[in-house]
Amino acid sequence: MKNFSLNNLTWNFIKLEENTSPSVRSYIQSLSELLNSMRPNTTTDARRLEIAKNHIKEVKKHINKLEERVEVLEEQVKLLEETKDKDIVKDE
Repeated sequence: MKNFSLNNLTWNFIKLEENTSPSVRSYIQSLSELLNSMRPNTTTDARRLEIAKNHIKEVKKHINKLEERVEVLEEQVKLLEETKDKDIVKDE
């Protein structure tokens, strides 16, 4: 059985914390929840809040498109790497 010291546990916790940063979706969800919890006092504030909510929806749409594009590009890179590997094996 390994002997774990407090320093070792603390260091592992710090490294874990550094590696886990919130995603864009987490930020958007947080903003959406914040906007939904707000209760405007004036008509102007209500309009501004509605505009902000619409902007969040548009950002979500853009993120979905970007994620789809990233998936396509990752597939293309994978195919290119596979064909490159096959060409290297043929040349040898």
